[in-house]
Amino acid sequence: MINKTNLDLLKDGAILINVGRGGIINEEDLAKAIDKDKELYCGLDVVYEEPIKKENPLNFIQKKERLVITPHIAWASIEARNKIINTTFDNIQKFIV
Repeated sequence: MINKTNLDLLKDGAILINVGRGGIINEEDLAKAIDKDKELYCGLDVVYEEPIKKENPLNFIQKKERLVITPHIAWASIEARNKIINTTFDNIQKFIV
């Protein structure tokens, strides 16, 4: 979905965040875009193949300070876990009643 064409449209200093699904962003195009003259910052909680493969182009970018990759834990905040618990509880109550 997001490839070189889309990345070239981003303004200088843009921050791209993907906490959805790996594969949404073409990782080879992203690696090239991060290393270009345009300032592009990126935060990823997902990559195409998890765990990230050694040969993934994101492992070879020169401007490493522009990229943060977390181990697929965006869902794990206290708030997110409380919401899951409360929603599940509400759904069970509605089903029983």
